[in-house]
Amino acid sequence: MLSQRFADSLGQALGPDFPTTLGIAVSGGGDSMALLHLTAAWARVYGVTVGVVTVDHGLRDASAAEARMVADECAILGLAHKTLHWTWDGSGNLQNAAREARMTAIGQWAKGRPVLFGHTRDDQAETLLMRLARGSGVDGLAAMQRLRNADGWQIVRPLLDVGRGELRHYLKVLNIPYVDDPSNDDPHYARVRMRHLIGQEGLDIQRLAATADAMARAQVALAARAYDVAQALLRPTTPGCIALDRDGLARIEKETQLRLLAGAIGHVAGVRYRPRLAALERTLDTVLAGGRATIQGAVVVPQRDLLVIGRELQAVTDLITRVGDDVPWDGRWVAKGCDSNDLLIRSLGQAGLAQVPVRPVDAAPTLCLTATPGIWDGDALIACPALGFGLPYRLVDTRSGSFPQSLLVH
Repeated sequence: MLSQRFADSLGQALGPDFPTTLGIAVSGGGDSMALLHLTAAWARVYGVTVGVVTVDHGLRDASAAEARMVADECAILGLAHKTLHWTWDGSGNLQNAAREARMTAIGQWAKGRPVLFGHTRDDQAETLLMRLARGSGVDGLAAMQRLRNADGWQIVRPLLDVGRGELRHYLKVLNIPYVDDPSNDDPHYARVRMRHLIGQEGLDIQRLAATADAMARAQVALAARAYDVAQALLRPTTPGCIALDRDGLARIEKETQLRLLAGAIGHVAGVRYRPRLAALERTLDTVLAGGRATIQGAVVVPQRDLLVIGRELQAVTDLITRVGDDVPWDGRWVAKGCDSNDLLIRSLGQAGLAQVPVRPVDAAPTLCLTATPGIWDGDALIACPALGFGLPYRLVDTRSGSFPQSLLVH
């Protein structure tokens, strides 16, 4: 029975001590509307307070009406609903920008609550094919996790073992309204093209989803291996950077080399997704041969017997945050102990680095240090805690998790 399987799935993800409140992301499509009703019924039994959020990207004329439909259905179910709005600024890839904006908006709305999403077994299969076409490695081919920690909140996917057809039957039997997004049949989108491949040459949903599950198991084992190796290879360097024993890195198997490098880049640059495999392999080959590389907002620089990964100066040159502001500089650093809110946090650059007369023995290479944050009074650098320079102010790293813990699958 679908409702019991749903309850079992939530129990595996969030039990046995369920949260008192959780959220649901509902677009108005069939999968999310089925999720809405399944969750509402489950929450009444378990006494959990549920809030619902819809992100209106404003990309189609019907999007506002669809958000209102979700709101009306929530009113019938007695659930609080919120519509969030986003407008594309025209930069970057539209689909990627919309996805990132949606997740950021939902995370801010969640306020620490777990949020349920309606991804299904069909989504697993389609995602596997899309990533296979892009040349993804094990991580890219791994199944979506039932429970994943985001920045201060949790993403929960209780329908990963349920097929889309089963949810459509549920909606039909209970006469639950939903909308079909016309883009779901538009072959301009890669997901639609991959969907049309399913069923051919043995590429059925069950088999593809099983393959994604196998990749997820491999991902966990490889991540644990990378964590152990990283602990052995880490060396002291400037806070905010990561230093690895270069000879030790060169001696290990390539899959772990790539995983360590991608993890270090992601941690330093604060990016959620690892670089494309081909770009990552080129970077690894370059730096192990003694060259420098820039990738995904980070620089990788050989220094004696080390590889040092730091922030790329170009990525932070224009970032300026006033001391006392709530927004961390580069999404990471907050000043503490300052006696004035008129001071600024910005990268050292060459001008700031020239004002630091002495650097620690284990300081990172200059190319990394130029992107290190400092506290400025006009053109005067008055503190750079990472280099032990200036007034006794602190820059506290607010990013959750640390390296190598960030290598693990959560």
